[in-house]
Amino acid sequence: MTTAPSSEGSRSMNDAHRVLVLNSGSSSVKYQLLDMRDRSRLATGLVERIGESSSRLVHTPLAGGGEPRERTGRIADHEQALKAAADELAADGLGLDSPELAAIGHRVVHGGLRFSEPTVITDEVLTEIERLVPVAPLHNPANITGIRTAQALRPDLPQVAVFDTAFHTTMPEHAARYAIDVETADAHRIRRYGFHGTSHAYVSRRTAELLGRPVAEVNVIVLHLGNGASASAVAGGRCVETSMGLTPLEGLVMGTRSGDVDPAVTFHLKRVAGMSTDEIDVLLNKRSGLVGLCGDNDMREIRRRVDKGDERAALAFDIYIHRLKKYIGAYSAVLGRVDAVVFTAGVGENSAPVREAALAGLEGFGLAVDADRNAVRSGEPRLISPDDARVAVAVVPTDEELEIAGQTFALVHN
Repeated sequence: MTTAPSSEGSRSMNDAHRVLVLNSGSSSVKYQLLDMRDRSRLATGLVERIGESSSRLVHTPLAGGGEPRERTGRIADHEQALKAAADELAADGLGLDSPELAAIGHRVVHGGLRFSEPTVITDEVLTEIERLVPVAPLHNPANITGIRTAQALRPDLPQVAVFDTAFHTTMPEHAARYAIDVETADAHRIRRYGFHGTSHAYVSRRTAELLGRPVAEVNVIVLHLGNGASASAVAGGRCVETSMGLTPLEGLVMGTRSGDVDPAVTFHLKRVAGMSTDEIDVLLNKRSGLVGLCGDNDMREIRRRVDKGDERAALAFDIYIHRLKKYIGAYSAVLGRVDAVVFTAGVGENSAPVREAALAGLEGFGLAVDADRNAVRSGEPRLISPDDARVAVAVVPTDEELEIAGQTFALVHN
């Protein structure tokens, strides 16, 4: 694969209308190629189990309605993974050497306080992302690897970082600070940053569009419910509170993460159970949440078990819903006026029982779900509240890749 524009590159930058979005995880790379003229997807793909003998690449060309292609066999590292993805794109006539490619947008999990907007990646920016590794040890190193690999493949192309934390930098200090010694907190960057920001930004904006009102006039509670889960209170398009904190561990009950716990639990486990810091980290991040409560983190399976009378699954579901209700109530108080509560991400978009249970008993808040509307499965944004409801309840499918592509394209074409 070549890494410089082809001879067709005499076209102006205005003719470059494609954006490649990369989401580099510790052992995977997800990618999407989008045409920003109509915001359509040209191709999507996933490389998983990087570094293992069972590595797998699944590539789906969408522009011509092609069938998914799969290849297996060891992919040693992220460089090989991106080169393999580039080869698949080239096979569809969508190679990274195309002059139609305007930029590569990277999902970067942690941007700290410095990065509140999408940012063209320079050496200085990359150094700052590296400095944030201690507060995002599971995510930023993989993001950095993806950036460096993409830079090596297309050194002439703008590379843009879009930060998960950026949307939440508008939180006021009284919401962002923990009540611990200020000097200690500042010395070690301890504060609430929040995550899933691209999803909360996209969904809150789309909710205003669904209501037919300007973003600046709408107060929304966004519930991003996937294997990772977070809530946000968005006032007039600005985040004023969110459930995740220094790390993605705080807040709602998640697939494998505990969410809120008394901090003294960690001291107790260390002193009484003799667990190490690393063991406690694994417990709270990978062996807690729904999987810790009932052995499953798939809400569909949990609901099947609940319907069969499984008491552990029922308790796990009730704990999950109880935490959701607490945040809906708290964020209603923070906002003062709520125009909509919106569900998004895998569970939020697809689990009618979760949506119904989360709002049951909250009629005093003006919240209600229409059973027939709630039962409808659709990939489109939609209202599921009764016509006369004081507060709208909506389901809005998230699209983090489109949000990253849009922010990236807007930046390089300014």
